[in-house]
Amino acid sequence: MKTSIITGDIIKSRTQLDNELWLTTLKEALSYLSVDAQYWDIYRGDSFQIELKDVFSGFIAAVYIKACIKSLSGLDVRLAIGLGEKTYKGDSVSESSGEAYINSGETLEMLKKDKQNLRIKTNNLQINKELNLYFKLALIAMDRWTINSAEIVKLSIEQPNALQSELGKIIGINQNAISTRQKRAYLDEILELDVLYREKIATIV
Repeated sequence: MKTSIITGDIIKSRTQLDNELWLTTLKEALSYLSVDAQYWDIYRGDSFQIELKDVFSGFIAAVYIKACIKSLSGLDVRLAIGLGEKTYKGDSVSESSGEAYINSGETLEMLKKDKQNLRIKTNNLQINKELNLYFKLALIAMDRWTINSAEIVKLSIEQPNALQSELGKIIGINQNAISTRQKRAYLDEILELDVLYREKIATIV
């Protein structure tokens, strides 16, 4: 059975005076992506792992986690997507194993060395090459998100069918301001990349 694993860690977590703030935000993000807590785990303080039942949702899930963490001042997150077989199901995500877990864990170590914040590893070298180039380009925008940009990306993912005016009512700003924030976050381009990501993954699962 193929599955998608995201392994990540919070960047600059030790500079924060209030760890509870980002920890709560991270738990809420992981809970949103998987209601069942057996599919995600937070360990070693600022590291985490989540299994996504939908193998096509790896990129948008990573974007969502990043948006949640970057909505907090001074923080960012490294995210490694691993795709592959799940050969053993434990009582929790950290006890399960398989190539998806290995791909994700190894990729996170590479990210730390390369000082990059998002990468994928599948068993298809060409798919890896293509998607990781797209990720590098997307990170030019995503790594520079302001708190406002991150918040609007988070809200737009949570409310995919909402009009800009409806999003504005939720956070108390007008439709024009929503439009401006979405453009500054390059939301349309990120959502286009999500469609492409799903098409690429569909060719290998």
